This record gives sequence, C-alpha cells and structure tokens, in this order.
Amino acid sequence: MKILIVEDEPKTGDYLRQGLSEAGFVTELSTDGQDGLHLALTGDFDLLILDVMLPSLNGWQVMERIRQAGRQLPVLFLTARDQVEDRVKGLELGADDYLVKPFAFSELLARVRTLLRRGKSQLEPSVLRVADLELDLLRRRVVRGGDRIELTAKEFSLLELLMRRQGEVLPRSMIASQVWDMNFDSDTNVIEVAIRRLRAKVDDPYEPKLIRTARGMGYVLEVPGQA
Repeated sequence: MKILIVEDEPKTGDYLRQGLSEAGFVTELSTDGQDGLHLALTGDFDLLILDVMLPSLNGWQVMERIRQAGRQLPVLFLTARDQVEDRVKGLELGADDYLVKPFAFSELLARVRTLLRRGKSQLEPSVLRVADLELDLLRRRVVRGGDRIELTAKEFSLLELLMRRQGEVLPRSMIASQVWDMNFDSDTNVIEVAIRRLRAKVDDPYEPKLIRTARGMGYVLEVPGQA
C-alpha cells in the first residue's frame, strides 16, 4: 500500500518515511502544499498524511480541493495545531482522522492501519490470490500451498506490486520507484537480488512457477498458460 506524506518539517518527514517504510508501506514525501495536492489528485495513493502549516497551500486548502475534486482518498491530519476548533475544521473539511504533534509512532501506525482497513474494505478484497499463492494485506501474511511464508517488508511490498499487476510486465524502473521509492540505477542489482530472494521463498519450492523474467523488459507474475 502506498502512502503520500505532505510535511515540510524535514526531521518529521524523514521520520515518517523511515518508520512507515519499515512497517512495509511504500511512501512518497512532498514538502509543499501545491505539489502535495498535485500528487494527491494524480497519484495512486491509498492514504494521505497531511500537515496543516505548509508553503504555497496550507493543509486546509489541500484538503478542501481534494474533496472538491471528488477524491475519496483517506486523509490523516498530522499537525501541531491542537485546538478543538482546528480538529473540528479538519474533520468538517473531510479528513478521516486528526493526530496532534508530538505523537507516538505506534499510535500513528495504528491509526494508519485502521484508516487503510476502513478505506479498502469496500473497495477491494483484503486478500490477493494468484493460483495457490495468497497475500493478506491487513494481516501482512503470505501463504502458498497452505504454508506460511515469512517475508521482509520490502519483499512483501514487491510481491504485493507483482500480484496487483498480475500478468503485466513491470519494468525495473517502476519496481524501483514503487517499492524502493528511488530512481532506477542500471548499475545496481538490488532488484535482481530481491526478485531472487522472493522466488526462493514463494516460487522455487512450489508448482507452478509464477514469477517470470521478461528479458530486457522486467518481471511479471502470472499463472503459466494464462498470459
């Protein structure tokens, strides 16, 4: 799942990115209200974490324009503004939750998971399935052939991307952007290593093999014969 963070305090932004990435989420950080609004309206995000005091557009304006555009993206306000009227204003503008700084990361993570669970429950299944491979998005659990498989946070995100885009050849540049949140560097083998490790866990011991290399193009997860 992918989270957009709009936060102009560098330390807070980096803290959120690191913590949420370690929890298994793909994150993107914007430090500007106008840029954050553009990303929220055009990007494929599952949740927005939004500060109030931002350059160019403040959080209230960003929130209002998102809802005016008809986007139902779940929004969590994260701000030092702790007055009751501020919380009321944020919720009346269409925010789904409001957390005051300073905050405990464990509480933020719990709220993030609650919002994602609420938002996804009616939009899509919480379990992705391809053949006998199952990925439970809410419980962060992977099972194949009845066997529980332990994955790292990055492996889970990589498998989730492949399963969501089943049958599509995903170029390395897309995988690097979506899973590692970085520009693709042709000199690094981080993606190849990650694919190899993922295959060793979810593919090598089982039949049929689901993860295929499209030489010169990227990787695809699909059931053989159903391409």
